[in-house]
Amino acid sequence: MKVLIVGSGGREHAIAWSVSRSSKAEKIYCAPGNAGIAEYAECVDIGAMEFEKLAAFAKENAVDLTIVGMDDPLVGGIVDVFEAEGLRVFGPNKAAAILEGSKAFSKDLMKKYQIPTAAYENFDCAEEALAYLETAKFPIVLKADGLALGKGVLICNTLEEAQEGVKSLMLDHQFGAAGNTIVIEEFMTGREVSVLSFVDGNTIKTMTSAQDHKRAKDGDQGLNTGGMGTFSPSPFYTKEVDAFCKAHIYQATVDAMKAEGRPFKGIIFFGLMLTEEGPKVLEYNARFGDPEAQVVLPRMKNDILEVMEACIDGKLDQIELEFEENAAVCVVLASDGYPEKYDKGLPISGLEEFQKHEGYYCFHAGTKFDGDTIVTNGGRVLGVTAKGKDLKEARANAYAATEWVTFANKYKRNDIGKAIDEA
Repeated sequence: MKVLIVGSGGREHAIAWSVSRSSKAEKIYCAPGNAGIAEYAECVDIGAMEFEKLAAFAKENAVDLTIVGMDDPLVGGIVDVFEAEGLRVFGPNKAAAILEGSKAFSKDLMKKYQIPTAAYENFDCAEEALAYLETAKFPIVLKADGLALGKGVLICNTLEEAQEGVKSLMLDHQFGAAGNTIVIEEFMTGREVSVLSFVDGNTIKTMTSAQDHKRAKDGDQGLNTGGMGTFSPSPFYTKEVDAFCKAHIYQATVDAMKAEGRPFKGIIFFGLMLTEEGPKVLEYNARFGDPEAQVVLPRMKNDILEVMEACIDGKLDQIELEFEENAAVCVVLASDGYPEKYDKGLPISGLEEFQKHEGYYCFHAGTKFDGDTIVTNGGRVLGVTAKGKDLKEARANAYAATEWVTFANKYKRNDIGKAIDEA
C-alpha cells in the first residue's frame, strides 16, 4: 500500500513509525511532515489545510490510504473532500468531527444521551455569561467552544478570574472565533485518564489507557500546553473503571453520534475524570492525542493499517486489539518559553543515540532540516519515549534518554509520571 499521512507533529511521527512497521506499507508520504518523519516517509510540501492539493497529490501518486492526524483538517472537512474524489481516508467526516470541533455540541450530546459529564451551560453572549458567573460556585471552568490547540480551557478560582476569562475568550478573542461561544462548567476533581479508541460507525475498540500532563511547569503549574508528557497504562484506570466506561460512555457515544445522523469512523479520544461519583467525560477529541499516541502506539501489537482499514470498511468487530504487557513514558523536550515566546532554528545534537537502544524512541514534534542539520521548529520539539517492564522503569528510562539530546533552549518538566508513585 501507498500511504499518505497528513500532519507535522509528534503524533504524526508516531503514526508514521507505526505504519512503517506494517507488512502492508510499501511507500509512505507525509504532508508536510518534519525532520524525524523523513526517516520513514517522503515529506511533501503541502499544508494540512490544503485539501484540494492533498487530494490531487493522493490521486496522482495512487495513494491507497490517507491518514489524517490533526484536528483542524478533520473539523474543516478534509475527509469529505477525499471521499468525494473516491479516495480512501481514515478519520471522521466533517459532520462527525464536530464531536471535537464544538464543545457546546459535545456537551449537549452527552446531556441528551445521559453520558456522564460535568454540569454546564453554553453561552454565545458575553453579558449573559458574566451574569451567570455571579451565581456560580468556584472554582469553575471556562472552555472555548472551538479548536484552540489544546489551550482554550481556563480554570478560574475566583469570580474576578472568571470575569477576566470571559473577557479574554469572548471579547478580546484570544483564540479567535473559537471563543465566540463558550462552555461554563463545574470544576471536577479526581484523576484524569485518556482512553483512545478505534471506531467504525457501529463498533468501538478501546486502546490501552494513558495520562497526559497539560501544564507547562512542574507540579501542574503554569499555562496549559498541548501536552508536556504522558505515561501508559494508567494505574488508576482499573477493571472496575473500564467496565463502567464500557457500559455508560464508550458505546453510548458511538450510538449517540449514529442516532444524530453523524456516524463516526476514526479515532475517538475520551478525556475522562475519575471523580468520587464515578468516571465522567471531560472532553472528546476526534483523533489520536499528542503526546498520548507516542506511548500508546509503541505498545500496540496490531498492524495499524489492518485496524484502520477495518474501521473504514465497518469490520472492526473482526479485530481484537492487543497491547504489550509493559509500560511507556514520554517526556516532551520543549523550547524554553513555550507556550508563549521561544526561539526556533537551534541545532539539535544526540539524536543518533536512539538508533542504538531498543525500546527507546524520539518522536519529532517541532523540527526541520537546515541543510543537513536538524534544528528546532516549534514550542514542543521532541517527545522522548521509552518502554520498561513497569511504569517506574519506563519513567527512569525516558528521563535518562532526555540527556542524550541537546539544543540551546531545551526545557522539560521533571515530574512526568510522578503520580505513578502514588498508585
